[in-house]
Amino acid sequence: MIIKPKIRGFICTNAHPAGCAHGVKEQIDYVQTHGELKIKPKNVLVIGCSTGYGLASRITAAFGAGAKTLGICFEKEPTEKKTATAGWYNTAAFHQQASQAGLYCKTINGDAFSHAIKQQTIETIQQDLGKIDLIIYSLASPRRTDPDTGDTYISTLKPVGQTYQTKTYDTSKNIVHEVTLDPALDDEINQTIKVMGGEDWELWLKALKEADVLAENCITTAYTYIGKELTWPIYGHATIGKAKEDLDRAAAQLNQDYADLKLKAYVTSLKAVVTQASSAIPVMPLYISLMYKVMKQEACHEGVIEQIYGLFTNNLLNSNPSLDEVSRIRMDGVETNDDIQAKIKAAWLKVNTDNMAQLGDYAGYHEDFLKLFGFGHAQVDYEQDIDPQVTWA
Repeated sequence: MIIKPKIRGFICTNAHPAGCAHGVKEQIDYVQTHGELKIKPKNVLVIGCSTGYGLASRITAAFGAGAKTLGICFEKEPTEKKTATAGWYNTAAFHQQASQAGLYCKTINGDAFSHAIKQQTIETIQQDLGKIDLIIYSLASPRRTDPDTGDTYISTLKPVGQTYQTKTYDTSKNIVHEVTLDPALDDEINQTIKVMGGEDWELWLKALKEADVLAENCITTAYTYIGKELTWPIYGHATIGKAKEDLDRAAAQLNQDYADLKLKAYVTSLKAVVTQASSAIPVMPLYISLMYKVMKQEACHEGVIEQIYGLFTNNLLNSNPSLDEVSRIRMDGVETNDDIQAKIKAAWLKVNTDNMAQLGDYAGYHEDFLKLFGFGHAQVDYEQDIDPQVTWA
């Protein structure tokens, strides 16, 4: 079939296999060009491995360190008439490239919140790897079913304590306008913590420890975004912010509970980028567009692979990584420094529908959005008839 992007609001409902494969290869090329990691993990588990920062982590571990990687994702496979999700095609491309490089990789496709997928993961580790020395937790899901109670929780993107009015950019109508967000109810806050907090991260480590598949000096990190003043009302001082506080709690608890293994658990705050999750969050398309413009002008813009390669090289794998006042690893320091933020805020105060193209880089935002789904690559022929039914070994 001829595959062209089908965009509905802030989502794209299809994906291009050749475009996704090209995007994966670009990230691999970046890692190989920048050289091997000095400190090399051997057996890496990536929970949420198929897109964004999780995919970049798997690529960096495999092609920067020669690590064996086991990935967990939840993706829809293709049919004759419908494409797979982008994460499916990304994973197929990763498998192909890893196989050609002689690198071990396996991927388990299913609900990472479930006991069944945790058990299948443990059995695979026991059979193939022995013990895991690096665990990346990079799940981004709007809902979670508790594996013990069967209750399903749904996350909410709302401010806490008071109504919040701010600017946003409607990507489908191409207008900058005001949006009013009502404060979250207590139940909405609690449900968001259940979905996006640290509970499942803790359950993964508990299951792995009980199965004796955690290596001594194992490192684990959960990815997050903190932001600054412009995004605090929807991130730091909002339902998501409450979930992020729970991630900090979980990291401290993991360090305490697994001190016998000398395990190190960190929350890592990464730079804002275009992801399937961020595109759905009010404020973020406008903020990221303005931020892209400023950081590209200042020659300090980074995408997911640059952030993760830098994380692995300079912080995460080191014995004494640089931490902030609450023991987080911060890879967002350039974005959140006062000078960059002042320039973004100056543009924010001025931006409207008429001057959006001058003050913001929505073209760059949209290009990155398309590439999430395998579209927008100049090197890919999108007029070519292509089989959507791609599998991985």
